[in-house]
Amino acid sequence: MSGYLTTHVLDTAKGCPAEGIRIMLYRVSGNSHRKIAESTTNADGRTDAPILPEVKFKTGTYELVFCAGDYLRATGQVTQEPLFLDEVPLRFGMSEEAHYHVPLLLSPYGYSTYRGS
Repeated sequence: MSGYLTTHVLDTAKGCPAEGIRIMLYRVSGNSHRKIAESTTNADGRTDAPILPEVKFKTGTYELVFCAGDYLRATGQVTQEPLFLDEVPLRFGMSEEAHYHVPLLLSPYGYSTYRGS
């Protein structure tokens, strides 16, 4: 089995998937960040395909950046600037060729993540 990376976003304040969130994936090496993928969540809060498919997978350190502020503004959940949460970066390591699933559970004033399945 080759490795790959998937993600999704759930809006925990509204209790539904978060549609329309732009997500960027960066490969991190020391102080260097190189953007390798970008996608947007669908109606199910997921990307239509793995954000890092098997053919591009390499072990290492990565960072997902979720453009949460645009979504929170668009859904009317926040109005004051600056936002408490705008871009949400999640840095993580992938040490083996396996399926990694890194979701974001989001509200206007908090978030969490975990390694899913």
